[in-house]
Amino acid sequence: MAPMSALGTRRPGSGLARGSLAGLAAAGGGAASQFLIVLLITRSLDPDAAGAFFTATALCLMLAGILRLDAGNGLIYALARRPREPSGRTVLWAALTPVATVSALAACAVTIFDAELAELTGVPDGVWPALAATLPAVVLADVLVSATRGLGSMRPTLLLDGLGRPMGQLLLVAAGVLVGTSLPILTAAWALPAVPATVLAAVWLRRHLPGPTAPPLGHGGGGTTAFRLGRAEGGMAAFWRYTGPRSAAAAIQAVFQRLDIVIVAVLAGPAPAAVYTAATRFKVVGQLANQGLVQAVQPHLVRALADGDLARARRLYQTTTMWLVALTWPIWLGYAALAPWLLPLFGPSYADGVTIALVLSGTMVVATACGMVDVVLIASGRTAASLVNTTCAVAVTIVVDVLLVPSHGALGAALGWSAGVLAKNALPLVQISRRYGLRPFGRHSASAFRLRGVAA
Repeated sequence: MAPMSALGTRRPGSGLARGSLAGLAAAGGGAASQFLIVLLITRSLDPDAAGAFFTATALCLMLAGILRLDAGNGLIYALARRPREPSGRTVLWAALTPVATVSALAACAVTIFDAELAELTGVPDGVWPALAATLPAVVLADVLVSATRGLGSMRPTLLLDGLGRPMGQLLLVAAGVLVGTSLPILTAAWALPAVPATVLAAVWLRRHLPGPTAPPLGHGGGGTTAFRLGRAEGGMAAFWRYTGPRSAAAAIQAVFQRLDIVIVAVLAGPAPAAVYTAATRFKVVGQLANQGLVQAVQPHLVRALADGDLARARRLYQTTTMWLVALTWPIWLGYAALAPWLLPLFGPSYADGVTIALVLSGTMVVATACGMVDVVLIASGRTAASLVNTTCAVAVTIVVDVLLVPSHGALGAALGWSAGVLAKNALPLVQISRRYGLRPFGRHSASAFRLRGVAA
């Protein structure tokens, strides 16, 4: 009899659908909270203070993305392979030990260099120590919640990442704004919900991970501390042999996601950074459709490409591209048309972001037309090529920002981000087209919305 999947169900299709919906709901909760916090801050603080808040939180998230070392994805892979083996705790400690160590060291460094960071970014004194105090929790919360998904449960992700942390951030920031508290306390209120999320995720894992003395399923009483990734033996070295090479890619991706806001603050000042943040917050809405489709389709792409079934891979790629276009183009085109009326919702000072909104919308229309091209590249096993592509995209963004931000402010940053996004999509598009003959549009595009196409 075939073993049950890590989802604990005999119907993997239904489990995948439920997992995708839960992941989409969690992402939706986070996106809605993020948007409402931006709206609250821009309506309550002057542009300079709002820009300082956005710069500090963006840099905190960027630093956290680097410090996670991609341990969350490593735990998903490791724990999903052997969810009932007692070696799970060994793997968890193998992941957490270096992550917690580097996070604590980074928090100390941020506290020590508070004055230098304040001078460089324009963020007032006291903000960086407030964020440094919670930085390890911000890092560990994501890693621990990822580990729960490795054990086949989406409930902690939905409750903690989708509801608990976002709602906690929104409520605490709103309370801080209502009582007129200082900027350091506001940023601390934004980061504080990571602490209970870390504790609750750790408690959940403690209850669901087998103890070190429990015999592994189907293996008698031996091998209680062994953990194997492929042919590698157990322990910390085995885990980081798999996860280590991906840490660089995850760090670069984290930098790419937040670097633009920090560059605007450094080169143009906090006020333009606030305008840029407000004008680009709508992109999280359009990214939800992509996230939901990726969660559902990526395993099937991996299987099709591993089996050499290019026909099925082509069908999946072209079908999902059409769905992305159908789901997101109305959002981007609508945002471009309504930006003159939407951006003043953030305040009168943000009406100048209309041009930025047009750049954002046009870029995402083109990027969406490429489909989940980087996912296809990674599914084919070419993770090194994906790393190079992301590195090139970051380099393009930095070069264009340095050239344009000093003279054009937030618009220059939008153009730099646009150039990076286009490079990040164009490079893998050329690579999968040449290597596998895969293109985002073709004969399967027309049937994407038929019942057979959806089922495929």
